[in-house]
Formats: sequence, C-alpha cells, structure tokens
Amino acid sequence: QVQLVESGGGLAQPGGSLRLSCAASGFTFSMYAMGWYRQAPGKECELVAEISTDGGTTSYADSVKGRFTISRDNAKNTVYLQMNSLKPEDTAVYYCNAGVVMFRLCTQNGGYWGQGTQVTVSS
Repeated sequence: QVQLVESGGGLAQPGGSLRLSCAASGFTFSMYAMGWYRQAPGKECELVAEISTDGGTTSYADSVKGRFTISRDNAKNTVYLQMNSLKPEDTAVYYCNAGVVMFRLCTQNGGYWGQGTQVTVSS
C-alpha cells in the first residue's frame, strides 16, 4: 500500500521557520522525483519545490527561492522542506508528491500524493 505522510506543519510567526517532512512507503522511493506543492485559500495548487531521484538537482518557485530548501534521504524514504523567513503568503496546505515529472499545477500531476499538512504564518 502506497503512503505519503506529511508532518511538521503548524503555526509560525512571520520571519520564522518550519520543517516539513514526508515519509514514503509502499514503493521504491529512490526511483521517484519528489515535489512539494501548496494550495492557498482561493488559489490553485502549485509546485513549490522539486528534487531529483538522487537529490542532485533541485528547483524552486520564484516566490520561495532563497527561503525554502528541499532535500531527501533515500535511506529513510523521506523528503523534507525547510522553510525559513516565512511570510503570511506562505500560508497554505502543503502536499508532497512522488512522480516521474513534476508539473507546475497539482491537477497536471499523477503519481502519489500525501494528505497534506497545514502551514499558517501569522502574528
């Protein structure tokens, strides 16, 4: 049974940090690219960051570049998203995805999805 379980969300103050984790099981994690997506209220679900199978290549949405870092540990079947310098506009439900290719919008993507974790940035 394939599972992706996100954790680490919560409430943070502007300028603060959170670290999201996504634990995978039921498939060969190291053979899949991984992505973090987010959906803010009233907005489309879109790609935030992605990482290649071996972790050697990463890319980020312009809105988070320089503040967020994606990484993975294939020995632990886990992908992470370190979020620093958080802004209120980062408030969203964050999802991890395992797939062959990461498209910009959630609706374009297949693969496997987690259930999401809420991140709220507010003072």
